[in-house]
Amino acid sequence: MRFYDPTGERHGGTPTYPFRMAPTDLATRRQLREQGLRPGGQEIAAQILWRRGDRVAYLYRIDQAKPKREATPAQRAAISKALAARRTCPKCGDIKDYYISTRNEMCGDCLTGGAA
Repeated sequence: MRFYDPTGERHGGTPTYPFRMAPTDLATRRQLREQGLRPGGQEIAAQILWRRGDRVAYLYRIDQAKPKREATPAQRAAISKALAARRTCPKCGDIKDYYISTRNEMCGDCLTGGAA
């Protein structure tokens, strides 16, 4: 139990737990997101260490988490426009079902000479 340090005495004042041993009132960012929450500016409450201490996951208090923010209609429209631009071939102007490669900067048809 090398990483079990709930007081943070050995790990710079941050309570530390081994993998799968954190208290249930704490969650990672990913776990918060699955619950529709976000850290909301709170400080890190604890950490999980594993793989000889090479890996770390920060934990936040669930009771202090805030609801996840939703994109506004204007933001959603901007995202849709940007994604459509990524599917439009700059050479032929066709809108494809896939994103155009940034390496070739043209669709598969233009790359193989199948379209003008």
